[in-house]
Amino acid sequence: MESGRKLLLPIFCLLAMLVVACGGGNSATTAPAQGSHTKAPDNKQVYIDAAPGAGNSDFNTLDPAKITDIYSNMPASRIFTGLVALDDKLNVQPQMAKSWDRASDGLSYTFHLKPNLKFSDGTPMTAHDVAYSIDRTLQPAMKSPTGPYYLQYIKDADKLNSGKIKTIIGDSLVVPDDNTITIKLNKPVAFFLDALSYTTGLVVEKSLLQKYGEYTGKWIDHLTEGGASGPFKVKSYDHTKQMVIVPNENYYGAKPQLKEIIMPFYKEKDTTRKDYLIDRLDNASIPLVNLQQDKSRPDYHQTPILAINYYAMNYNQKPFDNIKIRQAFALAINKDLIVQNIWKGSYIATNHIVPQGQPGYNPDLTGPAGVKGTAGDPAQAKQLLEQGLKEDGYNSVKDLPPITLTYSSGGVQAARDEAAALQQMWQQVLGISVKTDDIDFNKLINDETSGANNPLQFYSGPAWIADYPDPQDWTTLQFDAGVAQNGMNFGQNKGPDAAAQQALQKRLEQADVMQDPTARMAEYNKIEQELVNEVAWIPVEQQIYTVLRKPCVQNVIDNASQNTPPEDWGKIYISTDTPCVNATVS
Repeated sequence: MESGRKLLLPIFCLLAMLVVACGGGNSATTAPAQGSHTKAPDNKQVYIDAAPGAGNSDFNTLDPAKITDIYSNMPASRIFTGLVALDDKLNVQPQMAKSWDRASDGLSYTFHLKPNLKFSDGTPMTAHDVAYSIDRTLQPAMKSPTGPYYLQYIKDADKLNSGKIKTIIGDSLVVPDDNTITIKLNKPVAFFLDALSYTTGLVVEKSLLQKYGEYTGKWIDHLTEGGASGPFKVKSYDHTKQMVIVPNENYYGAKPQLKEIIMPFYKEKDTTRKDYLIDRLDNASIPLVNLQQDKSRPDYHQTPILAINYYAMNYNQKPFDNIKIRQAFALAINKDLIVQNIWKGSYIATNHIVPQGQPGYNPDLTGPAGVKGTAGDPAQAKQLLEQGLKEDGYNSVKDLPPITLTYSSGGVQAARDEAAALQQMWQQVLGISVKTDDIDFNKLINDETSGANNPLQFYSGPAWIADYPDPQDWTTLQFDAGVAQNGMNFGQNKGPDAAAQQALQKRLEQADVMQDPTARMAEYNKIEQELVNEVAWIPVEQQIYTVLRKPCVQNVIDNASQNTPPEDWGKIYISTDTPCVNATVS
């Protein structure tokens, strides 16, 4: 699991720093109904989508077992589907499954598949393919960076992944007939279906993979022959230029109205905006320098996404084992000024660990020590610092050990500016001089995910993007004992509050398996407030997804996951509205 998180995090950082990087999203409002626009002819139903390939010379991978980034996730979720998927409101909906039954003890799910499912080449798609796809992801030879995490709650998944057993088919994955599969769990986690919606739950065609190498990834270059289980199939894939996908005539759901989606690669992300303005693209990324002027454009869209930029203090290093000193540092920050002056309004200032738009979001949450708002509280910060210094035997801030904030800017000036702004706030409010250290990103990730061995005193997270829309992903996964993300050593320290932190960790584990959804969300809300009071993180900003999109692209709905659900493609089409790309089906 730890290795998987390390591979995921670089993408999170990239998104955090570039802010407006991806371009496949849409405004937070529902698009007009189809009847209010004239649909263009079929040969004009071409969508040139820059979102997946912006800033990339190629997709990292299209193998569902290997995907760790949103850029690869976008095309993969158009080509493949699984038992379930998330809709635009991030609720779990049936896909290949028409229904499912959950055992009374929560330790198994039995899925009933839709009838007559087929892959794009006409090969029947059955429950055996579902079992094969999940089992393959967990095979040691697959070396999946994500499967051991997203599928960890399947019974004996860890044994398979470590090579102790050869398969879980017939054990944890039971297929009594072609249209039924039962998945057994090792604990009754309430968020299993959410986790199953990730790419590790997508279904691939066994015969195609075995023909070209099921663990090598070479089969991806043969997707033109078949293998698609989703609304689209691959027409062509030039690793140096673009991918073209077309409707999968064997898809079980509503057939796409678009006749082609072209996904070109752009090594320079900012180039997409230039090509958009001369009608070569249907959507485009917005560089930070252009954001303010583009906000007034009628083709500008934005929506908050499930991504939080945060900082963390290591409980195992002085002076951050003292809660009042931690609170002082948090309350000395005016997050509103950082968002306005540095990020030009492209972020939302926040005190939240669980972001807006996420099930379980708590609108009543306050900052540390009950402070409301995101502008900080200099007076209370000073008072808390004075109390903390006295408790730990410091006569003044001059007696504190040297403090260094470690981060990785990735060469982004705004990230450097934020670090400098924090330095200035801590100096002005607390009288504390904090050094900054802008280091290599991979070193930052390796250090901060090393738990008790984390050498960092104070560091940038640098961001977390939801893996699936459940508060567990923001709480237990970050702060429970032994998890890779707990580099701040919450509950893993000898400080005066360690026992209380460990009690909270137990409550997290109990919340994970609570069966009453209302009570479960209420418990996560309480725990999140305690984590904020503890300053387990210093959340600073929630990211916003911004994009320019042609008015002729109809019925795309923005959502916090940045991905279009499979069923939505049956509603999306190109209208005669202008301006529009003058593209024709090839």
